[in-house]
Amino acid sequence: MKDGESIKALSEGELGVVVLDTTPFYAESGGQVGDRGTLKTESGTFNVADTQKYGPAFAHIGMVKSGNLSVGDTVHAAVDADLRRSTMRNHSATHLVHAALREVLGEHVMQKGSLVNAERLRFDFSHYEPVSAEQLHAIERMVNGWILANDDVETRVMPIEDAKKSGAMALFGEKYDDDVRVLTIGPNSTELCGGTHVNNTGEISLFKIKNESSLSTGVRRIEALTGYNALSYLNNLEDLVFELKNKMNCSNDEVLDRMSQLLSNNKEKEKEIDLLVKRNQE
Repeated sequence: MKDGESIKALSEGELGVVVLDTTPFYAESGGQVGDRGTLKTESGTFNVADTQKYGPAFAHIGMVKSGNLSVGDTVHAAVDADLRRSTMRNHSATHLVHAALREVLGEHVMQKGSLVNAERLRFDFSHYEPVSAEQLHAIERMVNGWILANDDVETRVMPIEDAKKSGAMALFGEKYDDDVRVLTIGPNSTELCGGTHVNNTGEISLFKIKNESSLSTGVRRIEALTGYNALSYLNNLEDLVFELKNKMNCSNDEVLDRMSQLLSNNKEKEKEIDLLVKRNQE
């Protein structure tokens, strides 16, 4: 922990911040949220809910689960591995989404922002109109194809000028150090990125777009899921179709037709009711 007069010991149940000069935790940056996990000392355990970076120091934000922590304690840091893996899947998938968007929509597409956590990914990009259902399906097929290809994910640190010459994409207006980290995903994506990523695309397992919407004029947003979260989403949709087909006593393929029939019948009934009401009022 960083020493200082304003820092006191933390006791069980207290919210606080543990500051370290080095840590295995990823501090929030580049759209990727900070790691969660635990910090343990001989006298206490601290649950980390978020990690932020302030200059050369790392702030672990959370609550003391048991015992107490004091300035000068030796800390054993353990990142929540499952959450980290889920976040890595989503982060690598955002790079594939960017590449697929440029393939399907055109090279005018540029990243305008992103959010990556263990639950989902959000990718904002420049585009002048809504993305059609057909285009979204094409993007999904492309990303899942790259996932099935099990391409290697490689990182290299190099001078910024060499990175630009290699064709690595960078965020417009972003300030970079003289040396940058270049992330390459198979033959499909090369970008500057300092986040955590899978070792190969196969680890992403599954990719599913959940929503596409307008963020502002000329900027669109895609929200998507990977891995078990994507599977859970698809299972929920399957359960919904199962309930509908049981209520309407039909097969999966007939659900849409039955729904259309019901809506049409309801409109006819509403017209009949309106006519009866008018007659009664005459």
